[in-house]
Amino acid sequence: MDTLDKLAILTDAAKYDVACTSSGIDRKGEAGSVGNAVASGICHSFSADGRCVALLKVLLSNACVYDCNYCVNRRTNEVRRATFTPRELAELMMGFYRRNYIEGLFLSSAVVRSPDYTCEQMIEALSLIRNEYRFRGYIHVKAIPGADDKLLTALGMLADRMSINLELPSNDSLKLLAPDKSRESILEPMGMIKTGIKENRTDIVKYRGAPKFVPAGQSTQIIIGATPETDYQIINLTSALYKKYELKRVFYSAYMPVLDGSNLPAIDTKPQLLREHRLYQADWLLRFYKFEAQELLDEGNPNFNLLIDPKCNWALNNYGMFPVEINTVPYEILLRVPGIGVRSAQKIIQARRVGRLDFVDLKKMNVVLKRAQYFIKCNGRTMTGIAASPESVLWGLLSERSVSLIQSSEQLSLFDNGVTGVESTREDLVKCLTGQI
Repeated sequence: MDTLDKLAILTDAAKYDVACTSSGIDRKGEAGSVGNAVASGICHSFSADGRCVALLKVLLSNACVYDCNYCVNRRTNEVRRATFTPRELAELMMGFYRRNYIEGLFLSSAVVRSPDYTCEQMIEALSLIRNEYRFRGYIHVKAIPGADDKLLTALGMLADRMSINLELPSNDSLKLLAPDKSRESILEPMGMIKTGIKENRTDIVKYRGAPKFVPAGQSTQIIIGATPETDYQIINLTSALYKKYELKRVFYSAYMPVLDGSNLPAIDTKPQLLREHRLYQADWLLRFYKFEAQELLDEGNPNFNLLIDPKCNWALNNYGMFPVEINTVPYEILLRVPGIGVRSAQKIIQARRVGRLDFVDLKKMNVVLKRAQYFIKCNGRTMTGIAASPESVLWGLLSERSVSLIQSSEQLSLFDNGVTGVESTREDLVKCLTGQI
Protein backbone atom coordinates (compact mmCIF):
# COMPACT_ATOMS: atom_id res chain seq x y z
CA MET A 1 0.00 0.00 0.00
CA ASP A 2 1.48 3.36 -0.99
CA THR A 3 1.58 6.48 1.16
CA LEU A 4 -1.37 8.21 -0.54
CA ASP A 5 -3.62 5.18 0.04
CA LYS A 6 -2.61 5.19 3.70
CA LEU A 7 -3.29 8.92 3.87
CA ALA A 8 -6.81 8.49 2.48
CA ILE A 9 -7.62 5.73 5.00
CA LEU A 10 -6.09 7.37 8.07
CA THR A 11 -7.38 10.90 7.49
CA ASP A 12 -10.89 9.53 6.99
CA ALA A 13 -10.55 7.48 10.20
CA ALA A 14 -9.52 10.65 12.09
CA LYS A 15 -12.67 12.62 11.23
CA TYR A 16 -14.54 11.42 14.34
CA ASP A 17 -12.16 13.23 16.66
CA VAL A 18 -13.71 16.67 17.27
CA ALA A 19 -10.91 18.38 19.15
CA CYS A 20 -10.55 20.70 16.17
CA THR A 21 -12.82 21.73 13.29
CA SER A 22 -12.56 19.84 10.00
CA SER A 23 -12.94 21.84 6.81
CA GLY A 24 -15.36 19.39 5.15
CA ILE A 25 -14.59 20.92 1.73
CA ASP A 26 -12.98 19.35 -1.33
CA ARG A 27 -12.27 22.08 -3.88
CA LYS A 28 -9.35 21.84 -6.30
CA GLY A 29 -7.31 24.78 -7.51
CA GLU A 30 -7.94 26.06 -11.05
CA ALA A 31 -5.89 27.96 -13.59
CA GLY A 32 -5.90 31.64 -12.75
CA SER A 33 -7.03 31.03 -9.16
CA VAL A 34 -5.12 30.95 -5.89
CA GLY A 35 -5.32 28.15 -3.27
CA ASN A 36 -7.39 25.03 -2.84
CA ALA A 37 -9.34 23.24 -0.10
CA VAL A 38 -9.04 19.50 0.52
CA ALA A 39 -11.50 17.69 2.79
CA SER A 40 -9.20 14.75 3.48
CA GLY A 41 -6.95 15.45 6.41
CA ILE A 42 -7.11 19.24 6.64
CA CYS A 43 -8.64 20.75 9.77
CA HIS A 44 -8.43 24.06 11.56
CA SER A 45 -7.60 25.25 15.03
CA PHE A 46 -7.07 28.69 16.57
CA SER A 47 -3.84 30.04 18.00
CA ALA A 48 -3.58 32.09 21.19
CA ASP A 49 -3.58 35.33 19.18
CA GLY A 50 -6.77 34.37 17.32
CA ARG A 51 -5.28 33.18 14.03
CA CYS A 52 -6.92 30.24 12.24
CA VAL A 53 -4.27 27.56 11.71
CA ALA A 54 -4.56 24.72 9.18
CA LEU A 55 -3.49 21.32 10.54
CA LEU A 56 -2.92 17.90 9.06
CA LYS A 57 -5.35 15.73 11.02
CA VAL A 58 -4.41 12.08 10.78
CA LEU A 59 -4.06 8.80 12.65
CA LEU A 60 -0.75 7.01 12.91
CA SER A 61 -2.74 3.77 12.56
CA ASN A 62 -6.32 2.49 12.57
CA ALA A 63 -5.32 -1.13 13.30
CA CYS A 64 -6.72 -1.18 16.83
CA VAL A 65 -6.47 -4.03 19.32
CA TYR A 66 -9.41 -2.63 21.32
CA ASP A 67 -13.06 -3.38 20.60
CA CYS A 68 -14.95 -0.22 21.67
CA ASN A 69 -18.54 -0.69 20.45
CA TYR A 70 -19.00 2.86 19.16
CA CYS A 71 -15.67 3.16 17.31
CA VAL A 72 -15.37 2.66 13.56
CA ASN A 73 -11.79 1.40 14.06
CA ARG A 74 -12.63 -1.36 16.56
CA ARG A 75 -10.91 -4.67 15.86
CA THR A 76 -14.13 -6.57 14.97
CA ASN A 77 -15.18 -4.00 12.34
CA GLU A 78 -14.33 -4.84 8.74
CA VAL A 79 -12.56 -1.75 7.42
CA ARG A 80 -9.37 -1.20 5.45
CA ARG A 81 -6.43 -1.01 7.83
CA ALA A 82 -3.30 1.06 7.44
CA THR A 83 -0.34 2.12 9.56
CA PHE A 84 2.24 4.80 8.86
CA THR A 85 5.84 4.21 9.76
CA PRO A 86 7.25 7.14 11.76
CA ARG A 87 9.40 8.12 8.77
CA GLU A 88 6.45 8.05 6.35
CA LEU A 89 4.37 10.28 8.60
CA ALA A 90 7.21 12.75 9.19
CA GLU A 91 8.02 13.06 5.47
CA LEU A 92 4.34 13.38 4.54
CA MET A 93 3.71 16.08 7.12
CA MET A 94 6.80 18.09 6.13
CA GLY A 95 5.94 17.75 2.45
CA PHE A 96 2.51 19.27 3.14
CA TYR A 97 4.10 22.00 5.21
CA ARG A 98 6.62 22.95 2.52
CA ARG A 99 3.79 23.20 -0.01
CA ASN A 100 1.98 25.54 2.39
CA TYR A 101 -1.01 23.20 2.72
CA ILE A 102 -0.74 23.13 6.51
CA GLU A 103 0.85 24.96 9.43
CA GLY A 104 0.87 22.15 11.97
CA LEU A 105 -0.10 18.59 12.90
CA PHE A 106 -2.96 16.94 14.80
CA LEU A 107 -1.87 13.35 15.49
CA SER A 108 -3.88 10.56 17.05
CA SER A 109 -3.83 6.78 16.72
CA ALA A 110 -5.63 3.56 17.38
CA VAL A 111 -3.89 1.28 19.88
CA VAL A 112 -1.45 -0.85 17.88
CA ARG A 113 -0.17 -3.95 19.73
CA SER A 114 -0.16 -2.11 23.08
CA PRO A 115 -0.41 1.44 24.48
CA ASP A 116 3.37 1.53 25.07
CA TYR A 117 4.24 0.43 21.52
CA THR A 118 1.83 2.96 20.01
CA CYS A 119 3.24 5.74 22.16
CA GLU A 120 6.80 4.78 21.15
CA GLN A 121 5.88 5.02 17.46
CA MET A 122 4.29 8.45 17.96
CA ILE A 123 7.39 9.65 19.86
CA GLU A 124 9.65 8.47 17.03
CA ALA A 125 7.52 10.29 14.43
CA LEU A 126 7.45 13.54 16.40
CA SER A 127 11.18 13.28 17.16
CA LEU A 128 11.89 13.15 13.42
CA ILE A 129 9.65 16.16 12.82
CA ARG A 130 11.07 18.22 15.68
CA ASN A 131 14.75 17.22 15.66
CA GLU A 132 15.66 16.06 12.16
CA TYR A 133 13.38 18.38 10.18
CA ARG A 134 13.64 21.18 12.78
CA PHE A 135 9.90 21.90 12.68
CA ARG A 136 8.87 24.47 15.29
CA GLY A 137 5.19 24.81 14.42
CA TYR A 138 2.10 23.68 16.33
CA ILE A 139 1.59 19.99 17.16
CA HIS A 140 -1.42 18.56 19.00
CA VAL A 141 -1.07 14.90 19.95
CA LYS A 142 -3.54 12.45 21.47
CA ALA A 143 -1.99 10.59 24.39
CA ILE A 144 -2.62 6.85 24.65
CA PRO A 145 -4.31 5.81 27.93
CA GLY A 146 -2.43 2.99 29.61
CA ALA A 147 1.01 4.00 28.29
CA ASP A 148 3.91 4.32 30.70
CA ASP A 149 4.31 7.73 32.36
CA LYS A 150 7.86 8.10 31.03
CA LEU A 151 6.62 7.63 27.48
CA LEU A 152 3.81 10.18 27.98
CA THR A 153 6.34 12.62 29.40
CA ALA A 154 8.59 12.18 26.36
CA LEU A 155 5.57 12.69 24.09
CA GLY A 156 4.62 15.85 25.98
CA MET A 157 8.10 17.30 25.46
CA LEU A 158 7.55 17.10 21.70
CA ALA A 159 3.98 18.46 21.52
CA ASP A 160 2.36 21.82 22.15
CA ARG A 161 -0.91 20.35 23.38
CA MET A 162 -1.88 16.87 24.57
CA SER A 163 -5.31 15.41 25.03
CA ILE A 164 -6.64 12.17 26.49
CA ASN A 165 -10.17 11.28 25.47
CA LEU A 166 -12.43 10.51 28.41
CA GLU A 167 -14.79 9.08 25.75
CA LEU A 168 -17.83 8.28 27.91
CA PRO A 169 -19.23 10.20 30.91
CA SER A 170 -19.20 7.38 33.48
CA ASN A 171 -17.22 4.29 34.41
CA ASP A 172 -20.32 2.12 33.93
CA SER A 173 -20.64 3.39 30.35
CA LEU A 174 -16.99 2.59 29.68
CA LYS A 175 -17.47 -0.96 30.97
CA LEU A 176 -20.51 -1.35 28.72
CA LEU A 177 -19.17 0.08 25.45
CA ALA A 178 -15.38 0.14 25.87
CA PRO A 179 -14.49 -2.89 28.04
CA ASP A 180 -10.76 -2.59 27.25
CA LYS A 181 -10.59 0.87 28.85
CA SER A 182 -11.11 2.09 32.40
CA ARG A 183 -11.68 5.47 34.01
CA GLU A 184 -8.45 5.10 36.01
CA SER A 185 -6.32 4.52 32.90
CA ILE A 186 -7.58 7.86 31.55
CA LEU A 187 -7.64 10.03 34.67
CA GLU A 188 -4.21 8.96 35.96
CA PRO A 189 -2.31 10.31 32.93
CA MET A 190 -4.47 13.45 33.07
CA GLY A 191 -3.19 14.02 36.59
CA MET A 192 0.36 13.24 35.50
CA ILE A 193 0.16 15.80 32.67
CA LYS A 194 -1.25 18.44 35.03
CA THR A 195 1.60 17.84 37.50
CA GLY A 196 4.17 17.85 34.70
CA ILE A 197 2.91 21.20 33.38
CA LYS A 198 3.16 22.78 36.85
CA GLU A 199 6.65 21.42 37.48
CA ASN A 200 7.79 22.54 34.04
CA ARG A 201 6.61 26.11 34.70
CA THR A 202 8.80 26.15 37.81
CA ASP A 203 11.77 24.75 35.84
CA ILE A 204 11.38 27.43 33.16
CA VAL A 205 11.51 30.14 35.83
CA LYS A 206 14.68 28.64 37.35
CA TYR A 207 16.42 27.59 34.14
CA ARG A 208 16.07 29.74 31.07
CA GLY A 209 16.82 26.94 28.62
CA ALA A 210 14.56 24.30 30.19
CA PRO A 211 12.51 22.36 27.58
CA LYS A 212 8.77 23.03 27.61
CA PHE A 213 6.25 20.32 28.52
CA VAL A 214 2.82 20.65 26.83
CA PRO A 215 2.95 24.49 26.85
CA ALA A 216 -0.56 24.81 25.35
CA GLY A 217 -2.13 22.60 28.06
CA GLN A 218 -4.36 19.54 27.78
CA SER A 219 -7.92 18.81 26.66
CA THR A 220 -10.35 15.89 26.44
CA GLN A 221 -13.40 14.69 24.52
CA ILE A 222 -16.73 13.22 25.70
CA ILE A 223 -19.16 11.30 23.50
CA ILE A 224 -22.78 12.23 24.27
CA GLY A 225 -25.89 10.28 23.38
CA ALA A 226 -24.37 6.79 23.21
CA THR A 227 -25.25 6.19 26.87
CA PRO A 228 -28.11 7.49 29.06
CA GLU A 229 -26.23 10.14 31.10
CA THR A 230 -28.10 13.43 31.41
CA ASP A 231 -26.80 16.92 30.63
CA TYR A 232 -26.71 17.50 34.40
CA GLN A 233 -24.26 14.62 34.85
CA ILE A 234 -22.15 15.68 31.88
CA ILE A 235 -21.88 19.36 32.83
CA ASN A 236 -20.98 18.46 36.44
CA LEU A 237 -18.29 16.12 35.12
CA THR A 238 -17.00 18.92 32.88
CA SER A 239 -16.85 21.36 35.79
CA ALA A 240 -14.93 18.83 37.91
CA LEU A 241 -12.44 18.19 35.08
CA TYR A 242 -11.72 21.90 34.69
CA LYS A 243 -11.17 22.35 38.41
CA LYS A 244 -9.22 19.19 39.20
CA TYR A 245 -7.13 18.77 36.06
CA GLU A 246 -7.01 22.38 34.83
CA LEU A 247 -8.00 21.40 31.29
CA LYS A 248 -7.89 24.02 28.57
CA ARG A 249 -10.97 22.61 26.87
CA VAL A 250 -13.55 19.84 27.04
CA PHE A 251 -14.92 18.86 23.63
CA TYR A 252 -18.29 17.18 23.08
CA SER A 253 -19.05 14.77 20.28
CA ALA A 254 -22.65 13.86 19.43
CA TYR A 255 -22.88 10.09 19.04
CA MET A 256 -22.98 9.00 15.38
CA PRO A 257 -24.40 5.49 14.84
CA VAL A 258 -21.78 4.33 12.32
CA LEU A 259 -21.90 0.73 13.58
CA ASP A 260 -24.53 -1.74 14.75
CA GLY A 261 -24.40 -3.26 18.22
CA SER A 262 -26.71 -4.62 20.88
CA ASN A 263 -25.42 -2.07 23.41
CA LEU A 264 -25.69 0.90 21.06
CA PRO A 265 -28.83 3.08 20.92
CA ALA A 266 -30.77 3.57 17.71
CA ILE A 267 -31.19 7.35 17.69
CA ASP A 268 -31.70 10.24 15.31
CA THR A 269 -28.41 12.12 15.23
CA LYS A 270 -29.85 15.55 14.40
CA PRO A 271 -31.38 16.32 17.82
CA GLN A 272 -28.13 15.05 19.36
CA LEU A 273 -26.23 17.68 17.38
CA LEU A 274 -28.42 20.41 18.88
CA ARG A 275 -27.85 18.90 22.32
CA GLU A 276 -24.10 19.02 21.63
CA HIS A 277 -24.47 22.71 20.77
CA ARG A 278 -26.25 23.44 24.07
CA LEU A 279 -23.47 21.67 26.00
CA TYR A 280 -20.86 23.82 24.26
CA GLN A 281 -22.84 26.94 25.23
CA ALA A 282 -23.02 25.75 28.84
CA ASP A 283 -19.30 24.98 28.76
CA TRP A 284 -18.69 28.58 27.68
CA LEU A 285 -20.72 29.79 30.67
CA LEU A 286 -18.54 27.72 33.02
CA ARG A 287 -15.27 29.00 31.57
CA PHE A 288 -15.97 32.68 30.91
CA TYR A 289 -19.18 33.72 32.68
CA LYS A 290 -18.43 32.53 36.23
CA PHE A 291 -21.38 30.10 36.37
CA GLU A 292 -21.30 26.94 38.47
CA ALA A 293 -22.62 23.68 37.03
CA GLN A 294 -25.22 23.38 39.82
CA GLU A 295 -26.74 26.71 38.77
CA LEU A 296 -27.45 25.60 35.21
CA LEU A 297 -29.20 22.27 35.89
CA ASP A 298 -30.36 20.12 38.80
CA GLU A 299 -31.78 16.66 39.35
CA GLY A 300 -35.31 17.98 38.87
CA ASN A 301 -34.35 19.53 35.50
CA PRO A 302 -31.50 17.32 34.27
CA ASN A 303 -31.41 18.34 30.59
CA PHE A 304 -31.06 21.63 28.73
CA ASN A 305 -34.03 23.15 26.95
CA LEU A 306 -33.32 22.74 23.24
CA LEU A 307 -35.53 25.73 22.40
CA ILE A 308 -33.38 28.35 24.15
CA ASP A 309 -29.73 28.65 25.13
CA PRO A 310 -28.63 27.74 28.69
CA LYS A 311 -28.11 31.35 29.74
CA CYS A 312 -31.67 32.33 28.78
CA ASN A 313 -32.96 29.19 30.47
CA TRP A 314 -31.13 30.13 33.70
CA ALA A 315 -32.46 33.71 33.54
CA LEU A 316 -36.05 32.49 33.17
CA ASN A 317 -35.63 30.12 36.12
CA ASN A 318 -34.33 33.07 38.17
CA TYR A 319 -36.63 35.71 36.75
CA GLY A 320 -37.18 37.25 40.19
CA MET A 321 -33.77 38.97 40.08
CA PHE A 322 -34.61 40.77 36.81
CA PRO A 323 -34.85 43.36 35.35
CA VAL A 324 -31.54 44.85 36.49
CA GLU A 325 -30.51 48.48 36.15
CA ILE A 326 -27.84 48.60 33.48
CA ASN A 327 -26.20 51.73 34.93
CA THR A 328 -25.56 50.36 38.43
CA VAL A 329 -25.58 46.56 38.38
CA PRO A 330 -22.20 44.89 39.18
CA TYR A 331 -20.09 43.31 36.44
CA GLU A 332 -20.79 39.77 37.77
CA ILE A 333 -24.55 40.30 37.28
CA LEU A 334 -24.07 41.90 33.86
CA LEU A 335 -22.43 38.66 32.71
CA ARG A 336 -25.62 36.80 33.62
CA VAL A 337 -27.91 38.93 31.47
CA PRO A 338 -28.83 37.10 28.22
CA GLY A 339 -27.52 39.00 25.22
CA ILE A 340 -24.64 40.60 27.12
CA GLY A 341 -21.32 38.89 26.56
CA VAL A 342 -17.95 39.38 28.21
CA ARG A 343 -16.85 42.08 25.80
CA SER A 344 -20.17 43.91 25.98
CA ALA A 345 -20.13 43.82 29.79
CA GLN A 346 -16.62 45.31 29.82
CA LYS A 347 -17.72 48.07 27.42
CA ILE A 348 -20.73 48.87 29.60
CA ILE A 349 -18.60 49.14 32.76
CA GLN A 350 -16.17 51.46 30.99
CA ALA A 351 -18.83 53.62 29.27
CA ARG A 352 -21.01 54.23 32.33
CA ARG A 353 -18.09 55.87 34.12
CA VAL A 354 -18.55 58.76 31.68
CA GLY A 355 -22.35 58.97 31.58
CA ARG A 356 -25.61 57.08 31.96
CA LEU A 357 -26.51 54.60 29.24
CA ASP A 358 -29.78 54.04 27.40
CA PHE A 359 -30.99 51.36 24.97
CA VAL A 360 -29.54 53.20 21.97
CA ASP A 361 -26.10 53.15 23.59
CA LEU A 362 -26.38 49.42 24.29
CA LYS A 363 -27.25 48.71 20.66
CA LYS A 364 -24.11 50.58 19.55
CA MET A 365 -22.09 48.28 21.85
CA ASN A 366 -23.46 45.21 20.02
CA VAL A 367 -25.58 44.08 22.98
CA VAL A 368 -28.14 41.59 21.59
CA LEU A 369 -31.25 43.53 22.64
CA LYS A 370 -33.56 40.86 21.22
CA ARG A 371 -32.66 38.86 24.32
CA ALA A 372 -31.36 41.46 26.76
CA GLN A 373 -34.45 43.71 26.54
CA TYR A 374 -36.47 41.30 28.70
CA PHE A 375 -33.98 41.40 31.57
CA ILE A 376 -32.72 45.00 31.83
CA LYS A 377 -33.84 48.56 32.41
CA CYS A 378 -32.07 51.81 31.60
CA ASN A 379 -32.47 54.81 33.91
CA GLY A 380 -35.26 53.00 35.74
CA ARG A 381 -37.30 52.23 32.60
CA THR A 382 -37.83 49.00 30.71
CA MET A 383 -38.28 48.90 26.96
CA THR A 384 -41.83 49.72 25.86
CA GLY A 385 -44.16 46.73 25.48
CA ILE A 386 -41.88 44.21 27.19
CA ALA A 387 -43.57 41.20 28.77
CA ALA A 388 -43.43 40.89 32.56
CA SER A 389 -43.67 37.16 33.27
CA PRO A 390 -41.39 34.17 32.58
CA GLU A 391 -44.01 32.55 30.34
CA SER A 392 -44.48 35.61 28.12
CA VAL A 393 -40.72 36.22 27.99
CA LEU A 394 -40.21 32.63 26.87
CA TRP A 395 -42.61 33.12 23.98
CA GLY A 396 -40.83 36.33 23.09
CA LEU A 397 -37.48 34.53 23.03
CA LEU A 398 -38.78 31.73 20.84
CA SER A 399 -38.11 33.30 17.48
CA GLU A 400 -39.24 31.75 14.23
CA ARG A 401 -35.64 30.66 13.64
CA SER A 402 -35.47 28.69 16.91
CA VAL A 403 -38.79 26.93 16.28
CA SER A 404 -37.76 26.06 12.73
CA LEU A 405 -34.51 24.54 13.98
CA ILE A 406 -36.33 22.29 16.42
CA GLN A 407 -38.99 21.26 13.93
CA SER A 408 -36.40 20.34 11.33
CA SER A 409 -33.92 19.04 13.96
CA GLU A 410 -31.08 20.83 12.18
CA GLN A 411 -27.76 21.64 13.79
CA LEU A 412 -27.14 25.34 14.34
CA SER A 413 -25.07 26.80 11.53
CA LEU A 414 -23.32 30.05 10.83
CA PHE A 415 -24.79 30.57 7.38
CA ASP A 416 -27.95 29.66 5.48
CA ASN A 417 -27.28 26.33 3.78
CA GLY A 418 -30.03 26.70 1.20
CA VAL A 419 -31.87 23.62 2.48
CA THR A 420 -33.68 24.61 5.64
CA GLY A 421 -34.69 28.02 4.36
CA VAL A 422 -33.67 29.54 7.70
CA GLU A 423 -31.55 32.66 7.32
CA SER A 424 -28.94 33.67 9.85
CA THR A 425 -29.07 37.22 11.16
CA ARG A 426 -26.03 39.40 11.82
CA GLU A 427 -26.59 38.89 15.56
CA ASP A 428 -26.47 35.12 15.07
CA LEU A 429 -23.14 35.42 13.29
CA VAL A 430 -21.64 37.66 15.95
CA LYS A 431 -22.78 35.28 18.68
CA CYS A 432 -21.31 32.21 16.97
CA LEU A 433 -18.00 33.85 16.09
CA THR A 434 -17.33 35.58 19.42
CA GLY A 435 -18.92 33.03 21.76
CA GLN A 436 -20.96 35.75 23.50
CA ILE A 437 -24.28 34.47 24.90
